[in-house]
Amino acid sequence: MSDDITALCEYGVQQGSTRKETGRSLLRRQGVQLCLHNAEVWFLQNGSIDTDVEQFVKENKRTVDSLYKLSINIKKIRQLKRWVLLKDVAFVEETAGFLKGLGANEITVANILEQCPEAFLQDPVVIDTQRHLWSLICSSDEELVKIIEKFPESFFVHKCPDIQRANITYLKELGLNKKIICRLLASSPQIFCNSVEGNKEIISALEDIYLTIGGSKANFKTWLMKLLSQDPFVLLKPSSALKTNLNFIQSLGFDDKEVLKLLSKLKGFIFDLNCTTMEQSILFTRTVFKCSNDDLRQMILKFPGVLYYSVPVLKDRLTCLVRGGASLDQVIQSPNVLELTTQIIEYRIKKIKLLGHEIKNHHLDILNGTKKDFEVSYGRLQVKKKRPLFNPVAPLQVDE
Repeated sequence: MSDDITALCEYGVQQGSTRKETGRSLLRRQGVQLCLHNAEVWFLQNGSIDTDVEQFVKENKRTVDSLYKLSINIKKIRQLKRWVLLKDVAFVEETAGFLKGLGANEITVANILEQCPEAFLQDPVVIDTQRHLWSLICSSDEELVKIIEKFPESFFVHKCPDIQRANITYLKELGLNKKIICRLLASSPQIFCNSVEGNKEIISALEDIYLTIGGSKANFKTWLMKLLSQDPFVLLKPSSALKTNLNFIQSLGFDDKEVLKLLSKLKGFIFDLNCTTMEQSILFTRTVFKCSNDDLRQMILKFPGVLYYSVPVLKDRLTCLVRGGASLDQVIQSPNVLELTTQIIEYRIKKIKLLGHEIKNHHLDILNGTKKDFEVSYGRLQVKKKRPLFNPVAPLQVDE
């Protein structure tokens, strides 16, 4: 930072005890030539910019005018990331031209630049390099536009082409198809900015663990692709967490086949489990349902949430079900109903009761599933209620 900016910063630190007029005189006397972006960032970190300082922080008129021509919501950019408008150099027309060259229409261009205004600060040469990189896994420009619109920061902000290219090559050699790699690069670009050696180490550890619990080498690639599609950030998590959690699950008496089944159901949750939380939730479940070790394992296989939901969450949902008329035996038969929040449980039970049905007379699977699944189940109940008790085309038995 230049001497002038240093002087300005010193003024800012002391501004709580120094009158604004003194600060304005200091700025004028020294003839400070503000570095616009650095000055604003400093003041945002150390206090809001008052009117005396804000007059020195001017937006780049050429940038603003270019954005207006593209019908972009500049107010939105000012609210979220105003600093981009203060930069001396911007490439608004060039970035818009690049996107249009890929086939993006004006609305799409506006959406992208509003979501990620850093995009128009990127040098066109850098953007072109990114395009060539993404073309390694994107089948068409149309597909690339859709990805950029959904994940603009993945394309414009996360840039380390050499490391990204090396990771793409490694994942291809590992056997992952382009579609999976493209999805990973879009949704979790951070893992492509890791060193290849680091990613290799984690994947190697995952393979060792998978083989240790009975998985086959031939199936590892399929298992890995499924795991990455469920939670790509597993490559950013320590493999030690997986080992610790697996050891705890095995201590409950699950065999290797059951552990593999649980891994698939737990998805990326397996890395985030906490042994203390699992112990408390298991104790609560065992106590409330009075189940044996075998019953407990079967319940966990049906509802792995026993391992990752805290006791207060499980208690609230179970209380809500019982208050709605369900019994503990019904919950044991369909424990995955505890995946639903209390609000959803209350809403669905209320709808069923409005049809004249009591939840105690139905299997709790009627409450399960997505909103669409429930509407199908609810629709069947409606049809059943409206169905006539006699066959309207059958002849009536009348005494002669």
